Amino acid sequence: MKINTIDFYFFSGTGNTLLIVNKMVDIFNQNNIKVNLFHIEKTNPNKINLNNTVGLAFPVAVQSIYPFIWDFIKAFPDTTKTKIFMVDTLHAFSGAIVGTLKKTLQKKGYKTIGAKEIIMPNNFYPSKINPQKKSKKITNGLKEAEKYALSIINGTSEWSRIPILSDIFYFIVSRKYIWKFIAKFGTKFIIDKDKCTKCELCIELCPLQNITMKQYPEYNNKCQQCLRCVMFCPTNAIRMPIWKYKRYRAIEVNLLCQDRCRIEGETMGYTEGFKLC
Repeated sequence: MKINTIDFYFFSGTGNTLLIVNKMVDIFNQNNIKVNLFHIEKTNPNKINLNNTVGLAFPVAVQSIYPFIWDFIKAFPDTTKTKIFMVDTLHAFSGAIVGTLKKTLQKKGYKTIGAKEIIMPNNFYPSKINPQKKSKKITNGLKEAEKYALSIINGTSEWSRIPILSDIFYFIVSRKYIWKFIAKFGTKFIIDKDKCTKCELCIELCPLQNITMKQYPEYNNKCQQCLRCVMFCPTNAIRMPIWKYKRYRAIEVNLLCQDRCRIEGETMGYTEGFKLC
């Protein structure tokens, strides 16, 4: 069956996933396929259009995906005909996504037509690393995204599953105590009060509304370490307790934020097109 329209739901922390999504969108558009883009953290999963092909894109976290993304997917309505594909970005390895996600979606009646994991630069990297290595990873990742999009169009994409291995990995990394520890660590982010301008961009970018502005930004207990606040702070006022690596972000902040970034982004020097605002 020919694909006419794709509703592409994505979450991107530091931008790797969005780079891949944009490349795939370009290929789909070149082949006369309409694509609607939706931020996962801003979308009601109960209202997805089951008449369109669905795409999912997200970064790997703790060999799986963030709990709020799992919650989003598990809230999808049941169907008998909707085609769906996924793509994730990662630094090295995952074990609890592809197989488990396929099983979850098939139980809901979705036709799982493709899954792809694409290597991209890590969020942190040693200061001595050659920047060309990061650029090469991005270039290779975009090539993989292009090939994957074409395979979806041509009907040759695949979604494999290794039942026992996938289920074991998911059982381990989905334990609540793991994410409780991560949330607790998130409350330890350090705010440099001399650098903080109280622009509230960190509040806007947080997918879990975990940051509140008092005298300075304060973190609550829902952090899942997507690192948007750290990587996109325009004055580098937010840092982790242990900081031996350089920050990495793949895009400019206005590609992630909502309408208020049309104004805030310009004053912060982020002036590229507001593609997804």
